[in-house]
Amino acid sequence: MSKVAKCMLSDGTEYVPSREGIPARSIAPSAVARWLTRAILFLALVYFLFPVYWVIVASTKTNSQLVSTNGLWFDDFNLLKNHETLMVWTRGMFWRWVLNSLLYSTVAGVVGTLISVMAGYATAKFNFPGKGITMGVIMSGLLMPAALLTIPLYIIFHHIGITNTMWAIIIPACVSPFGVFLGRVYAQTSVPTELIEAARIDGASEARIFFTMVLRLLAPAMVTIFLFIFVGTWNNFLLPLMMVTADEIKPVTLGLYGMMSYFAPEKGAVMLGALLGVLPLIVLFLALQKYWQSGLAAGSVKG
Repeated sequence: MSKVAKCMLSDGTEYVPSREGIPARSIAPSAVARWLTRAILFLALVYFLFPVYWVIVASTKTNSQLVSTNGLWFDDFNLLKNHETLMVWTRGMFWRWVLNSLLYSTVAGVVGTLISVMAGYATAKFNFPGKGITMGVIMSGLLMPAALLTIPLYIIFHHIGITNTMWAIIIPACVSPFGVFLGRVYAQTSVPTELIEAARIDGASEARIFFTMVLRLLAPAMVTIFLFIFVGTWNNFLLPLMMVTADEIKPVTLGLYGMMSYFAPEKGAVMLGALLGVLPLIVLFLALQKYWQSGLAAGSVKG
């Protein structure tokens, strides 16, 4: 074990610096603070995981079991029956809806992330007339509710003839003011201006600089932006409700809403559909967790 330098404080106590990530005794939190922090984190964990647990339990029950048995524990396991009911009630379209949501979210996430980092990089590293006004318009987009834009978007798309098509969902989802804001912050803190100037001196074009250098530096941030756009597109409900009527191109959120419009829906089958519909998001977050966490911290410290 490596030796740690020691020194004496003015009051005669020995001071040992931080070692192996352990805070020094003078700045370490007290035992009460540590236990209080753990208790709060545990309550937060229960708060976020309890709805998922309840959906898992409810997806194995019938309508009668939902009201006559313990709501927090399993009864007769009717998962396969609920799956058959889900397929019947959706006329075999459920997995098609899941694939539609996956297509919309993936395309919007990839295109929207590229647009966001391109716009963020341009506003961070270039000076052009109207730059302040441009940033003001982008920031105002953060304050505008998405529902407020749905009807104007429907009118525009109806006049150009793309309502009830996949493009009516994909095109609005590719525009993310929040993604542009994050891209600008990360470009300011993670892309050295000196590196760009050196590449220009060597004769590299702006496109080559962006696609071969800037994108690599912004890769962790791009994962964060992609996840925000992907989840926002997957959970979008009002826009598909206004734009889409054909069953073949509905996302899973709109399809499950159609199931609930029946007079006496099988709620266990609906809960199973909701559980299966959220599984791709869980898998995506777990797969990209490392990159997402590094992306969240990418613009926090200027180096």
